[in-house]
Amino acid sequence: MSLQAAEFFAELRIPFSDSTVVGNTYLATPVPGSPLRLRIDLSQTIYADTYGGLHVAVVHADRGQIDAVTLSFVDHGTFRRRDEATATRPNAERYGTFDKYHRPGQPPWEGAITTGLREAIERYTTIWFPGAWTAASPTRTTGRTPPAAPAPPPTRSGTRTR
Repeated sequence: MSLQAAEFFAELRIPFSDSTVVGNTYLATPVPGSPLRLRIDLSQTIYADTYGGLHVAVVHADRGQIDAVTLSFVDHGTFRRRDEATATRPNAERYGTFDKYHRPGQPPWEGAITTGLREAIERYTTIWFPGAWTAASPTRTTGRTPPAAPAPPPTRSGTRTR
């Protein structure tokens, strides 16, 4: 069964346009022309085809990996609601993780709340790529259509009708 890594990284809404997903890895160049790259891999657990977080790394084009951090799903509350709803206990194989097996029509990370992970990635990339996150984030459109004004109440004429 497919892991659907591209869809998972799309759900994180990382705003860098110069990016791609290869296998289970997200690769980006947050600052155009810079030798620094961002690489995010799904972090494996001791169980086969089971992922417990993200391995986020800054890679120099010539010198290789410069810095890395692992962001666990447990630490960022990614599967807290799902695990509480299913009474999955800590130290269980499925606690705070996802694997490549899933229900038909659902992604493997069903029930994930990615807000904490996204914020952690933003904080990390802000250190290594200052200004890149805000420069890449979509801005609100200024040409939005204003809401329609309410119709004025009907005026009464001087004549009465029965």
